[in-house]
Amino acid sequence: MMAYRRVALIGLGLIASSISHAIRRAGLPVTVTGHARTGATREEARRLGLGEIHDTAAGAVRGADLVILCVPVGAMAGVMEEIAPALEPGATVSDVGSVKGSVIAAIRPLLPEGVHFVPGHPLAGTEHSGPAAGFAALFDNRWCVLTPPADTDPRAVAALEAFWQALGANVEVMDAEHHDLVLAVTSHVPHLIAYTMVGVADDLSRVTESEVIKYSAAGFRDFTRIAASDPTMWRDVFLNNKEATLDILGRFTEELFALQRAIRLGDGEHLRAYFTRTRAIRRGIIDAGQDTAAPDFGRAAQPAPAG
Repeated sequence: MMAYRRVALIGLGLIASSISHAIRRAGLPVTVTGHARTGATREEARRLGLGEIHDTAAGAVRGADLVILCVPVGAMAGVMEEIAPALEPGATVSDVGSVKGSVIAAIRPLLPEGVHFVPGHPLAGTEHSGPAAGFAALFDNRWCVLTPPADTDPRAVAALEAFWQALGANVEVMDAEHHDLVLAVTSHVPHLIAYTMVGVADDLSRVTESEVIKYSAAGFRDFTRIAASDPTMWRDVFLNNKEATLDILGRFTEELFALQRAIRLGDGEHLRAYFTRTRAIRRGIIDAGQDTAAPDFGRAAQPAPAG
């Protein structure tokens, strides 16, 4: 675990700030450095005590033995070009991007000789962004997927795996192409559906004088939480994971047509069997410790009115 003495975080949003807090909570004897593109974000990070905040990305990575790129997927190549001359031989570069195939294709040609590259993706987050959104427990019992290319030094992979475990995460190593397909199912397409549903409701609210918002039930509220996620990050996700996203969207469309037909024909047995099967997925997620079975999706109960 003592493979890292200096960890540089490039991009200082939710994930990077949570990494900084989790390092401090774990008591790891490492120096954290960081850089963000805007001066306002850098000042906020300094105020929050997230580490040694530098005005340039190259300054932040100088002397670091672990560099984590915490920027949108579309920005990673540009950042890598900037920091490459300042990277230390033997250092490890990683990232937290939700897409791995395109990140590997963009980063590997820019790696200096002797620098390791272990792509990563912590499957954790909230709809909030910015340095103040981070908290130490974000990665607790969540999965961090590592997708090292086949020729990666296994010692570099083992060191990064130990690092994420120290922050509270479970770690899985898998092929980048498989990661992108899995995430298209579990994250990317669900986000796209949420954005679409909220967009449709927004159009409808103009007709119904905002009754869609006024009378929102739990299902729509949960869609809006997902749809409130960082728009730049999600734009880059869809542009960089086109093949897997379009594949799963095609399958989703087929399922949707089948449900439309069942509703049109009054086929209640088909609908009940389908909903029973999908309900079991929710139970599996709870049994795996990836969500809570608390009533009302964990929302605090409102106190009963007096009298």
